[in-house]
Amino acid sequence: MIKIINDNNLQKKDEVLYTEWVPAGRFVKIVILFVCVLIISLGIIFTAFLPIEVAFIGFILGAVGLFIFLMYWNYRGLKITLTSNQLEVKYGIFNHKKFSLQEITSCDITKAHFRTYGGVGIRFGLDGSWAYNTDFGEAVKLTFQYGRSFVFSTRNPQEICTLINELSK
Repeated sequence: MIKIINDNNLQKKDEVLYTEWVPAGRFVKIVILFVCVLIISLGIIFTAFLPIEVAFIGFILGAVGLFIFLMYWNYRGLKITLTSNQLEVKYGIFNHKKFSLQEITSCDITKAHFRTYGGVGIRFGLDGSWAYNTDFGEAVKLTFQYGRSFVFSTRNPQEICTLINELSK
């Protein structure tokens, strides 16, 4: 049992029907690792081989590398939790979306294309939707009675849509 308090301050005690952790894609991990290693290496070179007057540049580069790593650690994946009354998608510490299943009018399987969202992360799509995507693979698109549609990455889009469509009736 989990206790969920949604935005309307309604308390619901529901059994979790589905939960999934969707990690960042391999391409994202490789790019972040490359950038962090490059920046930290440049920081070490600046502090070790250049005069002390410009050593502060090495410290700045080290801080930037650490910041990028911490951002990656925060957004390394998203957690999907589905109960009989709501869907919750968490992406990092501060980005949580909760939806009542009664608000959802349709659930469709889609792809999170680069041309639509321009990258991975928390994105605003050219089609007017919001997206939490970890890679450019399988995703679920939720359509609501009011407001923007919402897309999120998953490894099991068919299972999620089947559950949502059954529960939202």
